[in-house]
Amino acid sequence: MERPAWAPRSIDITVPSVSRMYDFYLGGSHNFEVDREAARKAMEFMPGLPKVMQANRAFMRRAVRFAVAEGVTQFLDIGSGIPTFGNVHEVAQAADPGARVMYVDHDPVAVAHSKAVLEGNGRAGILAADLRKPQEILGSDEVGQLIDLNRPVALLLVAILHFVEEADDPYGAVAELSEALAPGSMLVLTHAAYEGIPLPPERAEGAVDVYRDMRNPLIMRTREAIARFFEGYDMVEPGLVPMPRWRPDTAPEDEDPYAFSGLAGVGRTA
Repeated sequence: MERPAWAPRSIDITVPSVSRMYDFYLGGSHNFEVDREAARKAMEFMPGLPKVMQANRAFMRRAVRFAVAEGVTQFLDIGSGIPTFGNVHEVAQAADPGARVMYVDHDPVAVAHSKAVLEGNGRAGILAADLRKPQEILGSDEVGQLIDLNRPVALLLVAILHFVEEADDPYGAVAELSEALAPGSMLVLTHAAYEGIPLPPERAEGAVDVYRDMRNPLIMRTREAIARFFEGYDMVEPGLVPMPRWRPDTAPEDEDPYAFSGLAGVGRTA
């Protein structure tokens, strides 16, 4: 397989990547055949996966605009993935040119492409780090130079926590990040769940197995388990809901049934 010029030499292009599969679902070009093959295999069980990802991105954009309207103009987007059209910095800075965005990801392709996209943007940056090591994020020079933790921050954990197993203590990581944020900060979160998927659970499990075979298990938590991530936050109306039902721009009834797979919510500290 020929290595594209944009692919860092350090990555193994024969192993599928969650972030590059996500890029493929969204119609991006920063993915390899191994990623496309894994994504197509998952889509054999859940053909609507691209619709799920599109709904996820649409929710993120609405939540960012909401945060800016509420006076929160700093964003810490962990598990940010490969930049696509309408990414956080574009949405936030369109609403407020002074908005600051720090992306965080551990995928080398996501980091390299983010650096290229953000070149010349002094109010947005990218950090190579892992959600499971909050202090490496909070204590980094990159975050310190761009984000003022003494002012409210919107912490974005969009489509990332369902890739963190219980053994890696996702609740502890979210709590550690949240404790470092100033009053008035927000948590913006989406999470995969069997709830809302227009398929029998045993069929959806086939798609979950594809990720498990990649050694990137997809953890389908319950509504109650997902709500636990918001401990310490006051939920913003309408609460923890399917993505198209969170402050929609258009009638949710017009959405594809797959768009209702999983849950989304925004919380704010007092």
